[in-house]
Amino acid sequence: MRAARPATALALVLALTACAERGGTASPGDPAAPSSVAAPEEGLVLQVEHTGGFVTPMMLAARLPIVSVYADGRVITEGPVPAIYPGPALPNLQVAEIEPGQVTDVVDRALAAGVDETGDLGSPPIADVPSTRFTLVTASDTYVREVYALGASSDLPGPAGPPDTGITPEQAAAREELSDFLASVTDLGRATEAYEPEAVAAVVSPWVDPGDDLPQPELPWPGPDLPGEPVGGLGDVSCVTATGDRAQTLLAAARDANATTPWVTDDGRRWSVTFRPLLPGESGCADLTD
Repeated sequence: MRAARPATALALVLALTACAERGGTASPGDPAAPSSVAAPEEGLVLQVEHTGGFVTPMMLAARLPIVSVYADGRVITEGPVPAIYPGPALPNLQVAEIEPGQVTDVVDRALAAGVDETGDLGSPPIADVPSTRFTLVTASDTYVREVYALGASSDLPGPAGPPDTGITPEQAAAREELSDFLASVTDLGRATEAYEPEAVAAVVSPWVDPGDDLPQPELPWPGPDLPGEPVGGLGDVSCVTATGDRAQTLLAAARDANATTPWVTDDGRRWSVTFRPLLPGESGCADLTD
């Protein structure tokens, strides 16, 4: 027993030393605290967005991320939208503020949830639903992980269910980690206010009567010349960008419109317009497509 004591003491010293090097504290039997990975000093830290799915080409081009977290503590999400038809022309973007330590915590939790991993997450037998893309930016790396049918797959049988679900128990566990992480970051920063963009993109296509027998008052188009530049691979969908005072004029006009308003240009043509406020780091229509 006397011979075993020095070896035991040495092992404890080595364990405590390793823990100190990682910046944590430890006591016998307790795991060491994980070290933090540095967030970038500026710009995007985390963005979660939907890609693909059975939606219209205009919706594909103008779709907003689910949540965007920035190094300065801003968290931008889409707030609730009135359950009315036609819906408002402008999305209800909200911005909240979190502390620097919380930004670092987002990075740590993203890594713990597996955003930096590359393992196959399976493909549930569900058609036409979007994938969820996680983009994490640290001070040294950028990680992108995409998972198909993340929300819809929660309705499938669990790991103990039949094997034809397309998901193994390991994949189901990994999906649950990502789903839980997404739920946590969409609830960051309780104090929110309306996001005021400095620029806005207008995704446009020729106006088509929706056939709902509702009056559709026309509005004169106050923005850049339409139709703008084609959005690659999305049929007759095009896009223009307004910045500065022109963006504010366009946003003010959109507040008096709805999602089905016909916008009329000087040549008498009518257009359907989906407004997409540009987020920090975005500069124009090219940022809206993959």
